[in-house]
Amino acid sequence: MRRPLKELAMRYFRRLGYAIEVDVELDDPTGRSHRVDMLVRRGDDVRPVWVKDWRRTVGVNVVISVDTEAEELGLGRPILVGTRFSERARSYASRRGITLLTPSDLYEV
Repeated sequence: MRRPLKELAMRYFRRLGYAIEVDVELDDPTGRSHRVDMLVRRGDDVRPVWVKDWRRTVGVNVVISVDTEAEELGLGRPILVGTRFSERARSYASRRGITLLTPSDLYEV
């Protein structure tokens, strides 16, 4: 049985020395509420993390949505954890400085 992706991600960030807050509710400057799967902090670096534990490929629309949400919240570059990503999603993430992590990345540290 495979481990839930969120659990793997938490172990990964802990090994890298990040402090982790899970299931965080944040309000943007307009007062709209947003839910982030994790906020990871190391020094002044605070990054939002979304985990998409799906059996399907994460597409570019999801990456754009996460990017927009992080910007609205005024947070650092987002991290998106998923089982796999489309080529367009990878390309967009690369241009925008978004980190994409798959299960194989989470086991490497």
